[in-house]
Amino acid sequence: MRRAFLFGVVGALMLLPVFLTADPAPPYPGVWPSTAPMTCRFPRSGALTGLEFTGRHIEYENADTWYPSWAADGKLYSSWTDGNVNGMNCSSDDEPAGKNNATGNATIIGDDPMHLQIVDNATYVSPSAPYLGRYPAGNLMHGGVWYYGTYCTGPTGWAQHDGLTYNWPWEGPFVGFRWSTDLGKTWTQTPHTPDKPLFGESGLNGHPVKIGSPHFVDFGQESKYSPDGKAYLVAHGASDGANRRFGFDSWITGDEIYLLRVTPSIANMNDASKYEFYAGTDAAGAPSWTNDFTKIKPMLAWRDTMGCVTMTYDAPLKKYLLCVTNGRQTTMKYDSYVLESDAMTGPWKLVTYMRDFGEEGYFLNFPSKFVSADGKTLWLCYAANFAQGKNNTSLASSPPGGRYGMCLQEVKLVGPGQ
Repeated sequence: MRRAFLFGVVGALMLLPVFLTADPAPPYPGVWPSTAPMTCRFPRSGALTGLEFTGRHIEYENADTWYPSWAADGKLYSSWTDGNVNGMNCSSDDEPAGKNNATGNATIIGDDPMHLQIVDNATYVSPSAPYLGRYPAGNLMHGGVWYYGTYCTGPTGWAQHDGLTYNWPWEGPFVGFRWSTDLGKTWTQTPHTPDKPLFGESGLNGHPVKIGSPHFVDFGQESKYSPDGKAYLVAHGASDGANRRFGFDSWITGDEIYLLRVTPSIANMNDASKYEFYAGTDAAGAPSWTNDFTKIKPMLAWRDTMGCVTMTYDAPLKKYLLCVTNGRQTTMKYDSYVLESDAMTGPWKLVTYMRDFGEEGYFLNFPSKFVSADGKTLWLCYAANFAQGKNNTSLASSPPGGRYGMCLQEVKLVGPGQ
């Protein structure tokens, strides 16, 4: 999806958020400057006021889309694609046929992020037609079952608009979950297909989707901190296609964040009737849930400034952390920000808005396995700079160490006065 296409000149000042001041160069090690757009929808957090990068980092393999899930056996089980792991290649786009799209899976062993082993890597083919790409989404190990979701991209891998070239500017639907009961040695394919996806959405002809690429909320080992035993997912999407930036609802851009939940089981995961969707708040301000997808409402909304999203529960701090990437025009430099809340449904407050993080950082998440005992030190997992060298443009590793692969950066949550 990200490396396989040629990119033209991207970025137009009129399409970028308006910032209060020019961003200073990020210190490293140090606290990343937080410079939110004037349109920011979230108040500043009084409890967590920034991210300090310690300077400890490491990078693994040459692929992206790492969403590790912490299983009962102490290992992490993750998706990956569009690159190679231990010499094994995988590509999730298959233009123009949409028949041979593959997604990868691997096991991550070790307790020290600086000394991990990635083993048992494998790939699995899942057709994408009538779309062109099919990529990893929600990834969960629970009760000895590995659930692996995929979503579609397309119908174009890249598109020209006003002289600019965009990367996968349209997001397709979330298809469903395949599953494995033997730690990824064999898989059973989802009964759903791209043209008959789990939630019945369509991304054809630029039609916006709400649940395009959902990711499981990381509740710790074996989801031990789930408040009710359910699996929750967050997803970015859009509901309005009028008067929008080009590529407003893509693999990395969106307007809205949605929340859904299901009791995890093989019988339930591919049955839309078993899901509940966040539907706003009731008269008392409590969250409402519905089984009717047509009544779904966004948990958060920020027009043309949202995108790929993940959520982790920081158990020692009793805080939910939300990582969001605004992919701007779907290529080149991205902005990422972190929100915090005492409750999964908010209210959400801004910890930091990191302009040009990566400088093209994406798929950010905080693996719960690497949260410290006091909850203040974490490891940020992401990939970066897939468009390096395109259009004679140079993307810096900012912070140092970021590259195309599984990047891990040690960070500390900054409190007031620090």
